[in-house]
Amino acid sequence: MDFEAIKQAAAGYQEAMSRFLRDMIAIPSESCEEERVVKRIAQELESLGYDKVEIDKLGNVIGWLGQGDKIIAIDSHIDTVGIGNIDNWEADPYRGYETDTIIYGRGGSDQEGGMAAAAYGGKIMKDLGLIPEGYKIMIVGSVQEEDCDGMCWQSIVNEYFNGPEDARSKIEFVISTEPTDGGIYRGHRGRMEIRVDVHGVSCHGSAPERGDNAIHKMAEIIENVRDLNENPADDTVEIKGLVKMLDPKYNPDHYEDARFLGRGTCTTSQIFYTSPSRCAVADSCAISVDRRMTAGETYLSCLKEIEDLPACRKYAKDVKVSMYMYDRPAWTGHVYETECFFPTWINKETAPHVQALVDAHHALWGRSRLYADEKAASTRVGRPLTDKWTFSTNGVSIQGRYGIPCVGFGPGAESQAHAPNEITWKQDLVTCAALYAAVPMLYKPENKDGSATSFRQELTGNDIK
Repeated sequence: MDFEAIKQAAAGYQEAMSRFLRDMIAIPSESCEEERVVKRIAQELESLGYDKVEIDKLGNVIGWLGQGDKIIAIDSHIDTVGIGNIDNWEADPYRGYETDTIIYGRGGSDQEGGMAAAAYGGKIMKDLGLIPEGYKIMIVGSVQEEDCDGMCWQSIVNEYFNGPEDARSKIEFVISTEPTDGGIYRGHRGRMEIRVDVHGVSCHGSAPERGDNAIHKMAEIIENVRDLNENPADDTVEIKGLVKMLDPKYNPDHYEDARFLGRGTCTTSQIFYTSPSRCAVADSCAISVDRRMTAGETYLSCLKEIEDLPACRKYAKDVKVSMYMYDRPAWTGHVYETECFFPTWINKETAPHVQALVDAHHALWGRSRLYADEKAASTRVGRPLTDKWTFSTNGVSIQGRYGIPCVGFGPGAESQAHAPNEITWKQDLVTCAALYAAVPMLYKPENKDGSATSFRQELTGNDIK
């Protein structure tokens, strides 16, 4: 394989990738509102000569190259979060700007830059004859990831393919183009969206003793949630902190994987209440808890930890702990209902799909993470090439739920995700496009031995496809 030709081709497309990315940034595309950006992506794939371009029932855009039976997929979610307080932005987040090295605007790193690099990585494969015999390439621009990680791939697996067994039999592996700060990422923590409801009894605020204030009870629970996240795991505290899962005493089977991923976390992310008026006692209160799960934790253990908090036990008859469901319609109007449970997953570093990316990086770019300027260098220099994400991705479904091998390499940085003044680096687009183009020919399926997965979290058993 001519790696210099791949690098030259990718560098030659830098201007085109930058222009395509700026076009996507200019189209507001929050979850469930992606129609215009999906159509712009389809237009780009068609102009690049993809063999087939289609939009599925959920609204994901899919481009195909090659004619084989086996599939190597590259996934980019193309929805973004909102802009938050516009006063925090130095320039219009949708008009943006570019310099010699960076592109500015909402979605550049998280993660429309990945879509630009993937589209042109596929173009390079086609132009240089880099699609192995018997394979086809599937480039996916997926929707609603910011709302519900992986739901788009639940739809792909169950509504585009004919279920998990069919998808696993056809898809060899998936490359996620989520931002990786120049690294190759082989897993991440999972997450849950937990709701805690507390019942109370209203009365006139002039005599609060006649009622039962749900907000006051919830205040105690919120303090316990904070303690669960921040406490140590020794006998000095009643509530042992989530750091306990890094200790073989509490997590004998998976503490090493947990140390790789990092400890679990929890935080109160939303609060709701009902009250007859501002001069009455609140008769209900609810909170959302964002729970990040490391190796060794299960959905049941996470729910039980909340149920066992001292304040939850104290008010047990008035407390309900549950998991959210998601049923928001896609931009097409289609609804794919699912639970807000996003499983933890890790690949072994020796897995052949991971090794294909490592080999491609070594051949193209060497053994260290690349960086374009000092801002990028500050988060990349000294970190191992093979690592993990802090946040979660569509990999929660691809590998966490369905066991389809997944690995990450994408332009941009996690620190730019959901932040004001978001940027991505033009050099990252070139680096990633070249690597995507080289990977299929370096993949060695004969090295599969059934042990690629280091850890996959157990599922809930709910009737979810």
